[in-house]
Amino acid sequence: MNDLGSLVQQTADRLAGQQVGAVVAGLARGTVEIRGAGRTGPGTAGGSPGPDTLFEIGSVTKVFTSLALARLALAGTVTLDDPLAEALADALPAGVTVPAKGPEPLALRHLATHTSGLPRLPAGMLLSSLLSPNKPDPYAHCTSDALLTGLGRTRLRAAPGRSFRYSNLGAGLLGLALAHRAGVGYGELVRREVCEPLGLKDTVLEPSPEQTSRLAPGHTPGGRPVPAWHLADLAGAGGLRSTAADLAVLLRAQLADDTESTPLGPAIALTREVRHRVNPVAWMHLGWLGHRLHARQGGHLQIWHNGGTGGYRSFVAFDPERQVGVIVLANTRRSVDTPAVRLLRTLQTADATFPGQ
Repeated sequence: MNDLGSLVQQTADRLAGQQVGAVVAGLARGTVEIRGAGRTGPGTAGGSPGPDTLFEIGSVTKVFTSLALARLALAGTVTLDDPLAEALADALPAGVTVPAKGPEPLALRHLATHTSGLPRLPAGMLLSSLLSPNKPDPYAHCTSDALLTGLGRTRLRAAPGRSFRYSNLGAGLLGLALAHRAGVGYGELVRREVCEPLGLKDTVLEPSPEQTSRLAPGHTPGGRPVPAWHLADLAGAGGLRSTAADLAVLLRAQLADDTESTPLGPAIALTREVRHRVNPVAWMHLGWLGHRLHARQGGHLQIWHNGGTGGYRSFVAFDPERQVGVIVLANTRRSVDTPAVRLLRTLQTADATFPGQ
């Protein structure tokens, strides 16, 4: 059997044939291997991206937003069942009310599990506009005022808590509400509640000049450079940049055997305790999607999230039962889900130890 490093490099090499550049990480029972392939961009002289190359991680940001929710809930700053209307009470414009439907108010828990009933995008935005060349930074107008004013004319598609409906709007409002309650900006909230306890130095909303020098520029599937995305006050839905090295630390915390072995242990446990059933084999935790493969496929557990912006794709997944995980980051707008899932399943079905461990 190939060792962990070889399996990770093979995945990176395959992706390099389809992406401008890609970084792949594999975790297996305490060992981490990170490999890069391709280039950070056509004509660049920096070589292959590596563990410390920054990428836009898109919706993987939602994992950080939900961890911040769990941390604030454990600290007593909020509760999971706090109504959004209360969390934003003094921020809502005059005359604007949070939409309602059914007996339950729209709560923070619903935003983190995509059971709010909110539409996928803010009022006035069309899904087709996200990748339109005429709107290279489609969320840049999503300021707090615009989001909250739009919320007042938004109708819920389902009663809160009733059904799963993926919503960038909901996740963004969660980040906005948590930051408002904590009295800081969203970037500072994530730094304080998630990054600092874990020692993550390169997971940021606004990269420094030095970090910007390590940011792989995004590209279309055809390799044309595209500008960065800035999600304004919807940042909790997908505004973070990060590296494979930082995300590997996050996954090691997710794979920890007990809640005492990592500063975020209790918060991680809380995110997993919450579970909303999506279908017979899949569910939604706070921030993470989960499913169990059919017995014919090994019956393995997979907890995951993917992401994408105008010029990037990401995929992060793990199996706490088999103690394995994968991270794939690419700076091209082409899905990396299939090779990432293939690597995860290879690690799940591998022998109990890898050569060299």
